[in-house]
Amino acid sequence: MALTPPLPGKLRIVSSLLRIDAAAARQALYGVAATRRIEARALAGMAPFTLMARAAASVARLALALAPHAQRVLVFAGPGNNGGDGIEAATCLRRFGKDASVLLVGGAARLPADAARALANAQQAGVVIGPASAHGGPGTDTDTDCPALVIDALLGIGASRPPAGEIAAAIERIATLAGRGAIVLAVDLPSGFDADHGQPFGAACVSAQHTLSLLTVKPGLFTGSGRDRAGTVWLDDLGVDSRAEPAEAWLVGRGELGRGAVARLHGQHKGSFGDVAVVGGSPGMAGAAWLAARAAHAAGAGRVFVDLLEADPASAVFDPERPELMLRPGWWQGPASAVEQSTVVCGCGGGDAVRATLPRLIALAPRLVLDADALNAIGADTALQATLAARARRERATLLTPHPLEAARLLGTSTQQVQADRLGAAGELAGRYRAVVVLKGSGSVIAAPGEPPRINATGNASLATAGTGDVLAGWIGGRWRPGESALEVATLAVAEHGAAAEPERHGALRAADLVERLYLQSRRA
Repeated sequence: MALTPPLPGKLRIVSSLLRIDAAAARQALYGVAATRRIEARALAGMAPFTLMARAAASVARLALALAPHAQRVLVFAGPGNNGGDGIEAATCLRRFGKDASVLLVGGAARLPADAARALANAQQAGVVIGPASAHGGPGTDTDTDCPALVIDALLGIGASRPPAGEIAAAIERIATLAGRGAIVLAVDLPSGFDADHGQPFGAACVSAQHTLSLLTVKPGLFTGSGRDRAGTVWLDDLGVDSRAEPAEAWLVGRGELGRGAVARLHGQHKGSFGDVAVVGGSPGMAGAAWLAARAAHAAGAGRVFVDLLEADPASAVFDPERPELMLRPGWWQGPASAVEQSTVVCGCGGGDAVRATLPRLIALAPRLVLDADALNAIGADTALQATLAARARRERATLLTPHPLEAARLLGTSTQQVQADRLGAAGELAGRYRAVVVLKGSGSVIAAPGEPPRINATGNASLATAGTGDVLAGWIGGRWRPGESALEVATLAVAEHGAAAEPERHGALRAADLVERLYLQSRRA
């Protein structure tokens, strides 16, 4: 979605604002170091202040679009070039008739050259500028006339540690104004947020309704707590071509839906679409296996077998809602040829019983999706870990679907450490086990050995309910055909899984309902 509201003639620039969201179709992502290299190359080829003027005009353009009737706009400006962007944006807004004022952290003497020029421009234009540390100034807690829009230009990508002192106090004041109804627009990043890892550096961190990412889109904005902190993300490349820098990650979303879809031929039959076997469902957890099986069948598998571990055949004959699913107790112990011809989804509700199935399934299954208790069993057994890593040498493909706690067990670390670097954790898992990894959570990360990771932009918190992970594992299994890339299958399946939960509604989405949404969505694609 492009956004180009008009500005006065002298503020027009060539670039346009793009909304970056779940509609993404392989959007390149760049971390802080790569963004700085892109910025340095751009600055070397243009006159001083050019890039800051473009950034400021873009901030002003978005501010006008977000709050067209706002009269008061308050900019919190930091001591670097991010602050300069905000100060110059205040000047642009002032010229457009807005009551734009600035609270400056650190004083004018600390500003770099371009930001100092922005400050001089603002003073000449009559923008009210005060120290952020002062009380009773514009936009302070004692001011009864709350600004309609607050612009966070404190830190941007300049942060590398938890904010403290005046910066932390300014972040607290932004939160106060947001609580009183002000819209918060962050310039480049919410201040105090880690662009590379998707988490705040510390307790002080801005939560914005909108974030304008400049030059590049940063990976942290879409994983971990990025979506909660950044709100709606916009991009302005400022007319700078970033393609000389290889993408460090890719954002994927609804642009994946329908990718590679092939119509079924009249001459095909159920055997043309492969067998999926779901191995799991120990006592009390049979529902997890049935959910995975339903999803695999809805995804297009020709036949789906369900091997309930330690199940009483007399009490679990079939799924009355989906009688086409075939109960096969002990399937994993059957003929090797059956395992060697199937996509196997193992672990959904498997409990301790799943441990016994793993050596054989790891040895024989050509396409193996490991989830839940299968991952926990592997995390506790170094022999299984070595066996799993060796599968790739025998041209057997593996796909792991851990949530953060399961990933921590596989890596021998903590959930907090996994969440602190989700891309790094997914990449380490992929390399260690020579597998494609889907690290679930907000902004699920899809990683494969030797490939830039992918972050999924679809989905929402309605998926945070029991069984939706089992549905994802089964859906992946049903989508995975012989000869297909595990990375591409995982990317498509995860995007579809999230998209089926959209648009976001209050409350949880029940897993069985999710299967039906996925099925209907796939029929429309």
